[in-house]
Amino acid sequence: MKIRELTAMLEQLAPLQLQEDYDNSGLLIGDPESEIRGVLVSLDVTEDVVQEAVQKGCNLVVAHHPLIFRGLKRLTGADYVERTAIAAIKNNVAVYAIHTNLDNVVNGVNYRIAERLGLTGVSILRKKKNTLLKLTVFVPEGEATACVLAALHKAGAGAIGNYSDCSFRTTGTGSFRPEEAANPAIGKRGVLEEVEENRVEVILPAYRKSQVLGAMLAAHPYEEVAYYLQTLENANQEAGSGVIGRLPAAMPPEEFLAYLKERMNLQVIRYTPVSTPIRKIAVCGGSGSFLLGDALAAGADAFITADYKYHEFFGAEGRILIADIGHFESEVFTKDLLVEIISKKITTFATCLSEVNTNPVNYYY
Repeated sequence: MKIRELTAMLEQLAPLQLQEDYDNSGLLIGDPESEIRGVLVSLDVTEDVVQEAVQKGCNLVVAHHPLIFRGLKRLTGADYVERTAIAAIKNNVAVYAIHTNLDNVVNGVNYRIAERLGLTGVSILRKKKNTLLKLTVFVPEGEATACVLAALHKAGAGAIGNYSDCSFRTTGTGSFRPEEAANPAIGKRGVLEEVEENRVEVILPAYRKSQVLGAMLAAHPYEEVAYYLQTLENANQEAGSGVIGRLPAAMPPEEFLAYLKERMNLQVIRYTPVSTPIRKIAVCGGSGSFLLGDALAAGADAFITADYKYHEFFGAEGRILIADIGHFESEVFTKDLLVEIISKKITTFATCLSEVNTNPVNYYY
C-alpha cells in the first residue's frame, strides 16, 4: 500500500477540510507514492519518535499533533522541529498529522475521551456551520431519478444525523431546444421539448462536493445537466468542537474528580470547586477554554479540557466544575484510537504504538 492510499482512508474519517484555519494537518514530510513498510502512531513527532520508527522498521509516522505548525524558512537544526524534520528526511520517514480534523468529527478524539468516561447520549458540543451544501438537480421522471439518487447517496449526499438516503422531490415540466451541435438523450435537434422532470434536492458535506458532483454527472442521462449548489447555515450534526454527554448516574464533585483521575490516568487535576452533583459532562481534548460558554449553555455540570489560564478559571463563577487535566493527558489516548482505525482497515503492514513519552511537562510532588 502507498502512503497516499492510507492517508486517503484517514481523510475519509477526518477530512482535511474540517481542520481549523490555524492548523496544518495532512502529509507534512515524505513522498505520497512511497510504499508503506510500517506505521508508527504517536501523539507528537520528536527526534526520539523518528528514531523509534527507524528501529521498528516503520517508514511512516502518523501523529495527532503536526510537527510543522508554522512556516519553516530554513532547515538548519536550530530547534527540535528542524532537527526532527531533518532526521525524518535523512531516514526516509514520512510524517502525517491528523489534528483538529480528528477533533472535529464523530468518533474522533473527544468521543474517545467520552468513551473512557462512560458517557452516554454523546453529541457534538459546538456544531460547525457553513459546512453543508444543498444540491438541486433536475432529472427526468422514472428510472433516471432513481439512478441519480442512488449515485448521490453512494457518494455521500443525503445523510442527516442518524438518517441516510434523505432527499426531497417535486415534479414539474422542463423545456429545452437541442441545438445542431447537441447530442440529446431526449428529443430532437431544433425541436422544443417539454419533459416531466423531478427537482431533486439533497444535503451534502462541503468536503464531499467533488465526489458528489462527479457521481451525479456520471449517472445523469442529460448531456448538459441543470443543477445548482447553495451553502447552508444549518449546524452540521456530524462536525464541530467538543462533545457533551451524561454519566450513568450523578456523582458528588469529590467522587467525580477521583473517577476522572482514575479513568484518564491522571497525576493531577486543576479545577474549580462546585457543591452540586456532577452528571452532564462537556469535553474538549487539548486547549478548550473557548468552549466554556457552549458548555454552560448546554447545562453541563463539568467541563473537562486543558491549557486553562489563571484568569480564565474565573469564568466558572461557581456554575460549573472546570477540570484542566493537561494537554498531553487529555489526548494521549488518541494514539490507541488511531492504531485501532488503521489496524481494522489495513492488515498488510505493521501498525505500532509509539512507546516514547513525548509529554514535555513533568510534575513534582
